[in-house]
Amino acid sequence: MLNQQTLDKLYTLKLTGMAEAFTDQINQPDLERLSFAERFGLIVDRQWTWKENNRMERYLKNARLKLNACVEDIDYKAPRGIDQSVMMSLISCDWVKRHHNIIITGPTGVGKTFLACALTNKACREGYRALYIRSPKFSYQMALAKGDGSYGKIIGKLSNAHVLVIDDPGLPP
Repeated sequence: MLNQQTLDKLYTLKLTGMAEAFTDQINQPDLERLSFAERFGLIVDRQWTWKENNRMERYLKNARLKLNACVEDIDYKAPRGIDQSVMMSLISCDWVKRHHNIIITGPTGVGKTFLACALTNKACREGYRALYIRSPKFSYQMALAKGDGSYGKIIGKLSNAHVLVIDDPGLPP
């Protein structure tokens, strides 16, 4: 009975990771050999991991990336003119910390959108908020916002993002 009450309280407090870890510990009699501090440490670690995973998933969802690209999937062997040393410095996300911009240029089909999405994905995994938007849609939304009075709301949304990706800026609307 005590265990069910504890679980109910953990779920009520939105400590789902702890509740799951506690349930796992109840179901694994081998863990009784561990001290209280060790078991409690496992529960806290599980809660921390659960919260971090949820945060990362939320950041990736809110970024609305066009592609599910990862920096680990970048192919440096293809002749696209990608300098691997430059990419390694970008993958560290120091450019986000320093509030620098990146402009990715090249002909159609070389993977500019893929690189932008991969770097943005990495930034989200590092704990930065991001937003991806195509230039024509961005222009339309800004013009519409000025007309309907929601300009401040959109500017607030844009200012909350650490990384703002404006894709295809050279395409006509």
